[in-house]
Amino acid sequence: MRVETPWVEALRKKRAEDVGTKRTSIPPPDRDLSPKKMSDSRYRLLLDNYLNANGHIRLGTLFMDLDALSGVIAYKHTGESVTTVTAAVDRITINHPLKELCDLELSGQVTFATGRSSMEISLQVAKAPDDGAEVKKEDVLMTCAFTMVSLDPESKRPVAIPPLKIDTPEEQRLFDLGEKNYRAKKALAKTTLRKQTPNDQESDLIHAMWLKQLEYHDPNVSVRKPQNVVYMSQTKLSSAQIMQPQYRNRHNFMIFGGFLLKQTFELAFCCAASFSHSRPTFISLDPSTFDNPVPVGSVLYLTATVAYTDPPLVDIGSSADSCVTDGPTTKRYTRVQIRIDSKVRNVEHGETKPTGQFNYTFLVEKDLNVIPSKYSEYMMWVDARRRAERVTASIQASPKHAFTMDHLQDYGQKDRVTE
Repeated sequence: MRVETPWVEALRKKRAEDVGTKRTSIPPPDRDLSPKKMSDSRYRLLLDNYLNANGHIRLGTLFMDLDALSGVIAYKHTGESVTTVTAAVDRITINHPLKELCDLELSGQVTFATGRSSMEISLQVAKAPDDGAEVKKEDVLMTCAFTMVSLDPESKRPVAIPPLKIDTPEEQRLFDLGEKNYRAKKALAKTTLRKQTPNDQESDLIHAMWLKQLEYHDPNVSVRKPQNVVYMSQTKLSSAQIMQPQYRNRHNFMIFGGFLLKQTFELAFCCAASFSHSRPTFISLDPSTFDNPVPVGSVLYLTATVAYTDPPLVDIGSSADSCVTDGPTTKRYTRVQIRIDSKVRNVEHGETKPTGQFNYTFLVEKDLNVIPSKYSEYMMWVDARRRAERVTASIQASPKHAFTMDHLQDYGQKDRVTE
């Protein structure tokens, strides 16, 4: 069916109408801001269309649907009088890899909301239970949390939402966990490499890698770069895509966050595969934020880089000389962290804005290492190393997670059906 007005023209017309229009962020007087129970926002659905050409589960499509589900849950909590957008995704983790094809149940609820504009929605994906039965712990494929923000439909400014009413000890535990995550993100934002220099330990590692690279190019030294060591600049993979209207959100001419998750995951998967020359296994997505909206008709640029490999090429020793491992090791598996930098460009005016950074971790059955060679790459490596250390700390604090170094063989098994 032919549309009367192209999407981009409709967007220009809408913006022109908005110019000079006085807006207000005062919520409508009939909005219900009374406290609500967690169960009021709980939602479940069954899906069975996640297979790719190799018979594995299409995790990118699953991530896209999780974002859409978080929107449904958010509106059950806030009502339809506000605009809700995805602000961040707070880590997606594989709990128990699937070993057989089955129907999947996606479920979730609001688990943290204080009455301000934001809320945390906890989600899980599990093997669909029999009618009337509860989901078993070992059938939970993955868990994740999305942070959603409610805006005034006219002014696009944050508005208040109903706080949560806690009824049970389990709900209190979930609420406290959400509050802990909220405070942790605030504290973490103050220690980024844009605000603080690398610490002494990180500086020693950077210096050790730099010295090793000098040796690789020194004709008077016998040491040469091993074949399993790859320069970070050689791992980059990029894509550019025009944003089409079928991926817009329900409110305006902006692309919805789930589509960006799908695109970034698929590029990260391809980057890990290109780096390792093998089929990578997804482990987790680190906390990621959506910085700027992506308009319909704009061009989305994605760049994937292998930012860190674990176990790393360098490790802490008694001196800088003992930090670097010479030659191949006997490790069978490598955790590969892929960083996706995304930006959106206005085709007509050339204006470019960052839209977010996404960090995916995969497992490959290879002995590989990545090494930076420029200062900007060293900072990417340090940032990725910090992420890996936080993951290790969270695993040690929460033994319920399936991934530990002792479980590498389980993650690399051939009979699993998750990517």
